[in-house]
Amino acid sequence: MTVAVETLSTGAATSVSRLLADTYRQLGEVCEALTVRVADPGQAVTRMRVSGAELTKDQEAMEAFLLAETARIHDRYDHTPRRDVAASRALHDYAWSVGLLMSGIWYLTGRVPRIHPEDVRLDLTTGVFEVSPRADLTCLPGDPAAALPGALTAPHEEALRAELRVAVADHMEPLLSAIAPHIRRGPRALWGMVTDDLVSGIWYLGRMLGQEPDAVRAATALLPSAVAPFPGGADFRHLTASDGRQHPTRTRMGCCLYYTIRPAEACATCPRTCDAERLRRIEG
Repeated sequence: MTVAVETLSTGAATSVSRLLADTYRQLGEVCEALTVRVADPGQAVTRMRVSGAELTKDQEAMEAFLLAETARIHDRYDHTPRRDVAASRALHDYAWSVGLLMSGIWYLTGRVPRIHPEDVRLDLTTGVFEVSPRADLTCLPGDPAAALPGALTAPHEEALRAELRVAVADHMEPLLSAIAPHIRRGPRALWGMVTDDLVSGIWYLGRMLGQEPDAVRAATALLPSAVAPFPGGADFRHLTASDGRQHPTRTRMGCCLYYTIRPAEACATCPRTCDAERLRRIEG
């Protein structure tokens, strides 16, 4: 994999957690839509934050998570969503943000961090995610980061991609089990949403860096087809604009239900959005 941002190197880092803290901050600077901060060691957890781990086992935390999303939708759109819509939107935001924290580091540096549910906290008031870096990183043997204590190595790039798929799946599985009764959809639909958010996060990052073709290739290599538990591949295709230019698009497998909030503004990759409408948005 080509390193997309040359400044994302080991630098003066003497530990995996320190390296990841610096890299998460730089990823946040590149991705305007990724609202994340890096926790300082020993920082106290405030009452208005819930961790990913709490969401998987604490019903009160889950209820607060869904109510906070309901309030944000109402404040932003002057619309009170159904409970399953609030749950879908909350899951979509979580899967996209946490997935990008792992896949973004992989895309930029060729390194895969493991983020555990207890490493992530969400500010219920602002919707900002907070991550606590840990010494859990896999990279290729020739990477300078391989010399840091705690770093593991994968023998080749496909093994590194497999590590990323497993890292995302391991993080998301307990949350999907906990939130499923509120969304009222089956495992395939829920994992379809995780698939969509994993792919779209990489695609978004590539667009932010002016490297959309590279990001499309990277996402396709990561998910060339269904790889359990992900029920499908990246499945990009191209639309031809009036000037002959080709633009990548894909159709989501799972639905975040945004169309129930703004029926006339369905997502660009929603099955409800036809190719003509997609091109109209691309061409402005």
